[in-house]
Amino acid sequence: MANDREVLREIWDGKIPICFHLAQEEIMEIQQPDPFYVMVPRLSYFPLVTDKMKRHFLRYISQENADNEMWLDYNGQALKWHYPIGFLYDLFCGNDPQLPWTLTVHFTKFPETVLLHCPNKDVVEAHYMSTVKEADVLKHRGQVMSTMQKKDHNQLWLGLQNDKFDQFWAINRRLMESHGDNEGFKHIPIRIYTDDGISCQRLISPKNNDGSRKTVQQLLSELYPDKPEVKLRTHGVLIPLDTPLQWLSEHMSYPDNFLHICLC
Repeated sequence: MANDREVLREIWDGKIPICFHLAQEEIMEIQQPDPFYVMVPRLSYFPLVTDKMKRHFLRYISQENADNEMWLDYNGQALKWHYPIGFLYDLFCGNDPQLPWTLTVHFTKFPETVLLHCPNKDVVEAHYMSTVKEADVLKHRGQVMSTMQKKDHNQLWLGLQNDKFDQFWAINRRLMESHGDNEGFKHIPIRIYTDDGISCQRLISPKNNDGSRKTVQQLLSELYPDKPEVKLRTHGVLIPLDTPLQWLSEHMSYPDNFLHICLC
């Protein structure tokens, strides 16, 4: 079981200051809207933290667009709401950090071929729970989620949605722990992304053939044998090459129980 609570708490408390600007071509008032500044949890999703921001800008756009689905971009690249916020920041700004992170808000020209529609938070919840179940299949052959009751699923989701660490981890610890002292996870739920947002997802064992714990260096040698200088970043930090994958999964996974890692 991941017993280093301080590490888990530090990861949970990670936040990013964001400056939202309304797209200039959508402003219908003479008075320019002030940018909207907010601190958002790295582990959350944009649809869960943008309600106040949306209300702030609605008064400045055409009323015929007020009911349109809002979307965000960074430097012209649409941001996929179903990725955790912290991962998106690492993907686009990891090599050139900027704070606050300046994003553009849109109410028109929704990029249908790039983004999934998200009309309400129920869609976020459905996506999140689906991903948690996928991670459980990789780790425990689906044995943990299948034994949980509906109230446990609700507590897990509400803990994330409301940024309640204790509420969330009271349930999520079951998904994070290894079942059996020497067994570990069956596979490590991990997605490694290049700078264009394309992910590499394979069945990754936490152990080597001789039973020893697999490290990040050994993972990179398997996946990228022709790239000896490649490094990995998550939660804003470069991952030491001697880090065991099992430890990394237990302590630095996102709330969906996947390691979301940027190749750099």
